[in-house]
Amino acid sequence: MLDKSRTVAPRGYNRWLVPPAALAVHLSIGQVYAFSVFKNPLLERFGTSHTSVAVIFSMAIVMLGLSAAFGGKWMERNGPRKAMALSAVCWVSGFLVAALGVQLGQLWIVYLGYGLIGGIGLGIGYISPVSTLIKWFPDRPGLATGLAIMGFGGGALVASPLTARLLEAYAPTPAQAIVPTMLTLAAVYAVLMTCGAAMIRVPAPGWRPAGWTPPARGANAMQSHADVRVGNAVRTPQFYLLWIVLFTNVTAGIGILEQASPMIQDFFPAVTAATAAGFVGLLSLANMGGRFVWSTTSDKLGRKRTYIMYLGVGAVLYAFLAALGASAVGLFVALTFVIVSFYGGGFATIPAYLKDLFGQLEVGAIHGRLLTAWSAAGIAGPLIVNGIADARSAQGVTGAALYLPSLVTMCGVLVVGFVANMLVRPVAARFHEPETPALVVPQADRVPVGVVTEES
Repeated sequence: MLDKSRTVAPRGYNRWLVPPAALAVHLSIGQVYAFSVFKNPLLERFGTSHTSVAVIFSMAIVMLGLSAAFGGKWMERNGPRKAMALSAVCWVSGFLVAALGVQLGQLWIVYLGYGLIGGIGLGIGYISPVSTLIKWFPDRPGLATGLAIMGFGGGALVASPLTARLLEAYAPTPAQAIVPTMLTLAAVYAVLMTCGAAMIRVPAPGWRPAGWTPPARGANAMQSHADVRVGNAVRTPQFYLLWIVLFTNVTAGIGILEQASPMIQDFFPAVTAATAAGFVGLLSLANMGGRFVWSTTSDKLGRKRTYIMYLGVGAVLYAFLAALGASAVGLFVALTFVIVSFYGGGFATIPAYLKDLFGQLEVGAIHGRLLTAWSAAGIAGPLIVNGIADARSAQGVTGAALYLPSLVTMCGVLVVGFVANMLVRPVAARFHEPETPALVVPQADRVPVGVVTEES
């Protein structure tokens, strides 16, 4: 049932049924962005530092990147259904083991569960639908990757208020309610991810959308008409420049997301825990909306220009946040909302950028290798913000001043990414795979009767 051969779409299959399968998985694993709602209860339960609890989140992101890097080629060989099933097993098991660690009062077991095992589920689940949707939407790769990754950014939109409500309902204090909350979330995600794995399909070889033909050579200088295998892709300067681009964009955004709930309460002491959880949900909406809106915009604007916006405008917004963010709650929320939308857009646009440069042959495997930048950023972003906050707190600094050096640092990080993006050029022909004659598929197979297309 899990074999790739069993997931090939039959004649007449509507490609718009595939995005909901991707969303079911990504909405589930996107809960990681709501981790900051657990942060204060975990601090109370274990009586440890901000940095010690932040390690849980960082480990999950590190394992996401590593499992995506090593699992990308495996996923291409075995298909998205098997990958989604493996992701579900690891992600749900991660919650169960983490709950055991909280119950026993052993923080290292929480690291093992949510951080290590759950992180593997994150990585495999994250990459599983991306290359599949690119194959279903060759006419709109930015839209496709936005659809694939939008749910990951929006996972906290549901998980943040749900987690906050469960933490209030299950026990007198949030610290006492962590275990039943984690068990409840595990059950919900087990159902959702199983449904996603059952629904996913891959297109038959040679399938094309109705009325679509590949763009003419030379129509876009940054768009390759040849394929590059993952082994050659990692030998190109373009791969490493995009690694820097993704690393800097993620570092700048993840520092806010991981610390979102405590940060707004430190900036504005009148903000309650429930309101802070709502702020986390709002940032999730920015993350999710940015993944769809900005990646879809990149189909018209171009990937390189889109990243100029993410990194250049993002650096300016961070400067405003450092200088003016503490002056009003509305301004703070507006600035962080746009910054996080760029963060989400960067994730959704990078697979299409890779497809433009390296073709779609092994784009899933190349994407997996590039996500090691996310692993590195998952360490760098939270450590910058939490490390500086802990150090300044030890000096007696309180409120917004805890975070000002971190925000200034993020401006510099984004400038580095801006320069790297400006240096990206088309991939040299020596890395391309030899061209083979195109497979001709009868029109009846390309456009099955009854399929609703954009043109109709």
